[in-house]
Amino acid sequence: MHSIKTYSGDFRAPDARFAIVAGRFNSFIVESLIGGAVDALTRHGVAADQLTLVHVPGAFEIPLAVQRLAASERYDGIIAVGAVIRGSTPHFDYVAGECVGGLSKVALDQGLPVGFGVLTVDTIEQAIERAGTKAGNKGAEAALSVLEMVSLLRVMQA
Repeated sequence: MHSIKTYSGDFRAPDARFAIVAGRFNSFIVESLIGGAVDALTRHGVAADQLTLVHVPGAFEIPLAVQRLAASERYDGIIAVGAVIRGSTPHFDYVAGECVGGLSKVALDQGLPVGFGVLTVDTIEQAIERAGTKAGNKGAEAALSVLEMVSLLRVMQA
C-alpha cells in the first residue's frame, strides 16, 4: 500500500509576527473582535511584541492597509477585523464585496495568510453574537486560522 504524504499545520509559530488591521467603523463591535484575535494569539504563545495593530477608517480601507503590510514582508500573517452591518441601501453589498475580494487578492498575490474576521451581518444583534457572545468571536477564529496557515506553510516549505 502506498503512503500518502500529508501536510497539516498546528497552532504553534512561536517566532512569527502578526498584524491585525481593524476598521474603526462600528468600533463598539470591532474592539471585541480585536480583543478576541489578540487573546487567541497570545494564548497560543505569540508574545505581545510580535503583534502590530493598525486602525483604518472602515472595512473598505482594510485591504489597502493589509496589502501594504504584506508587501513590507515584516509579517507572517495578517488578521483583518471589522463590521459591516446591512442598512437600507446597497452600500453594504459594495463595501462587503470589495473588502472580501481585496483581502483574497492580497493573500493570493503575496502568498501570505490573511484571516477574514470582518463581520458582514444584517443586524447589530447578529454582530454582537459574532463578536464574543452566542456565536463565538470571529476575530479569534480568524486569528487561529492565520496561525494554523502560517504553521502549515512552514511545514510545506520544509
